[in-house]
Amino acid sequence: MSHIITVTNQKGGVGKTTTCCSLVNGLHLCGYKVLGVDLDPQGNLGFCLGVDIESGLTIYDILKGSAPTREAIQSTGCGDVLPSNILLSSAELEFNRSGREFILRSALEPVRGDYDFIVIDTPPALSLLTVNAYVTSDSLIIPMVPEVLSLLGISQLKDTIEVVRKFYNPNLRIFGVLLTKYNKHLNLVKEVEEIASAIAAQLETSILNVKIRNNVAVAEAPAHGQSIISYAPKSNAASDYAALVQEICAGI
Repeated sequence: MSHIITVTNQKGGVGKTTTCCSLVNGLHLCGYKVLGVDLDPQGNLGFCLGVDIESGLTIYDILKGSAPTREAIQSTGCGDVLPSNILLSSAELEFNRSGREFILRSALEPVRGDYDFIVIDTPPALSLLTVNAYVTSDSLIIPMVPEVLSLLGISQLKDTIEVVRKFYNPNLRIFGVLLTKYNKHLNLVKEVEEIASAIAAQLETSILNVKIRNNVAVAEAPAHGQSIISYAPKSNAASDYAALVQEICAGI
């Protein structure tokens, strides 16, 4: 049975999709069977892995129940992907039936045995889609940029996580807080890291040992349909994400 990891933070621009893309690719390169699931209507995860998100079935079709899950999965050189596109933006209004918090869990159940890891990318909002990801997951990774405003995003996750644990998924675990766009030489970074550690402790987790250094290649990789690991394997960010994969494998 696969271990399901959701990468989450309702604040945009913190590296959620880059992290998901790198985890899918990195775990795949380690020999694991990996599925990336895009729950963001922007469809960036599929795009970053070279998938044509405007043709073929998507996670929206699966959640509607109009197609089997396996039919929407696309294989890439970085691992398998269950893509998304703008149609998913109607989910909040359209999926209003009883038990709607469990739609994703039910959709992924038929394929959980096919993979070692499932990695879920979430939208920058605490929406029904995000709740579905939490209900489905074993572990959460919370990326954040070491800036003061990013701290607000982490603290606001706490209530949602506690509600999901109480009513839907008592085994949900926060694997850790991941610092991205990291520059250890900045004084502000050190101050924010101390505050973030305190907030992480309130969430019963900690700052992950690996920090993702800033790198221009991170912005270039999506245009080539690749993760940073495959696009610029010698870059600092690729090295950091490879180390994150090892930290995850050792800690799960």
